[in-house]
Amino acid sequence: MTHGGAGTLEDRRSLRQQETPTEYSLDSLPETEPRLDPTRPVGRVGPIFPATIFGPGRAGLGGAMIKHLPKCVDEVAFQEEVVAVLKKSLEGADVRKTSTILAAARELYGPELYRQRVLELNASDERGIQVVREKVKNFAQLTAAGTRPDGKPCPPFKIIILDEADSMTGAAQAALRRTMEKESRTTRFCLICNYVSRIIEPLTSRCSKFRFKPLANDIQQERLLEICGKENLKYSKEGIEALVRVSEGDLRKAITYLQSAARLNSERGITEQIIIEIAGVVPPKVIETLLQICYKGTFEKLEMAVKDLIDQGYAATNVLNQLHDAVIDEKLSDKQKSVITEKMAEVDKCLADGADEYLQLLSLCSVIMQQATQNT
Repeated sequence: MTHGGAGTLEDRRSLRQQETPTEYSLDSLPETEPRLDPTRPVGRVGPIFPATIFGPGRAGLGGAMIKHLPKCVDEVAFQEEVVAVLKKSLEGADVRKTSTILAAARELYGPELYRQRVLELNASDERGIQVVREKVKNFAQLTAAGTRPDGKPCPPFKIIILDEADSMTGAAQAALRRTMEKESRTTRFCLICNYVSRIIEPLTSRCSKFRFKPLANDIQQERLLEICGKENLKYSKEGIEALVRVSEGDLRKAITYLQSAARLNSERGITEQIIIEIAGVVPPKVIETLLQICYKGTFEKLEMAVKDLIDQGYAATNVLNQLHDAVIDEKLSDKQKSVITEKMAEVDKCLADGADEYLQLLSLCSVIMQQATQNT
């Protein structure tokens, strides 16, 4: 007997079974499902924190030198505090920067399983609210087992990595907040950004923050020498020192310059001159000559020197940065240095706004000449 068209008891039970949402297992997806590229950066965050925010972002590293990225936690250079936490946290919570996330994920999931457990999105390209509603939410709702194919235990959750998260719109970040809370049982989030101030407060309050410092010169030089040995590259001591100097603590940039120098001059080896040409920096002798004209020359000579710099194709921003480093080391009073560096800040702003490079450099060098004459 039916009441109000509700159907029999068996019909109602069948209807409820059809309406019950199906739980999908990430490990049981058919092979026809798309898989992530194993070369893409991956990482994990432990069960304590719903998400993690990292320091400076990482651009892609092309060519043969990509194999020198860290393959395990112990190979991460000059981040002792972070590595100590990570090694201890592999039993529980773990936090990594983009270039080391891959190493941690391999230890956690093995070379096969992490391809299914990790979703990596570049938020600078996919940064709208629609991405959060579709890709992120759908992936977060999948369940994951706590064992690897080889029988070893692994964390029973997935990882969603949002690279360049500071490029996400405010609406997308707000939508992500609810997903992070709702799916915290099966999913961990890793937010990687250059400017943590651009991440909304509700997200930062849910995150454990790790900031990565630039590499020290000796650590960077040691790693570059190791790479040169593995790649059988010829090099000079001055060339490695120049490589460390122009990369400014960025090992990825140093490896890229090293790779370019090796391809262009495989027979001659890595020399200081080659590195300076590839990096596009102004030779130190040129900067020294310009400063000597500012100290002892005339304004007419200064005009010719600045014009010659521009005619040779040197970027004004590079000249400005190298002049700054040189002036700081000069024997000038603190007051004189403060006047010069304040002018450098004004010139930097004008160059960013599209001002004429020749006029701005000439204006800066005139201030240096003015302050130098007061020292005599």
